[in-house]
Amino acid sequence: MLLSQRVKRLLRLVPGKQRFGVYRFLPFFFVLGGAMEWFMINVRVGKETFYDVYRRKRSERQYEARMEKNE
Repeated sequence: MLLSQRVKRLLRLVPGKQRFGVYRFLPFFFVLGGAMEWFMINVRVGKETFYDVYRRKRSERQYEARMEKNE
């Protein structure tokens, strides 16, 4: 069985096709997005989480912008 046939068969198993159409897959994406957000907040890779890196880079950019403005 080809991969595309397997995927089509799997997609047909998701209920609500007649009532919701393509939108029946939205709950999966909400759960996936929530899981990704939780992972980025709580899981440490090395000593930092994604948001630690984000905050540090943002403050570095603000500091550089202030230094350039003062020159």
